[in-house]
Amino acid sequence: MQQYTHPVTVPAAVTLMNMLHFIAFVLVVVGAINWGLVGLGGFMGSSWNLVNMLLGSWPMVEWLVYVLVGLSGLYLVFTHKRDCSMCMSHDGGM
Repeated sequence: MQQYTHPVTVPAAVTLMNMLHFIAFVLVVVGAINWGLVGLGGFMGSSWNLVNMLLGSWPMVEWLVYVLVGLSGLYLVFTHKRDCSMCMSHDGGM
């Protein structure tokens, strides 16, 4: 029996960019949820900063998470139009 091999090879750079995009997306979602909780906690008179609750005993790690979320947001701002299938499907995009 002959084994089927896929004729198209994916360059390593494409896989790396997909992984980077996924990590950036997850970090931005974490940041958005965290800011939403901070805002809701503010209305309720308490602190609902999830990142601080989880990593507050390690301030350097907590700050690193904030920096990574910020860098992820910048990465997505500059690569969104290239990567977004919704933007590509419309004339002119964003």
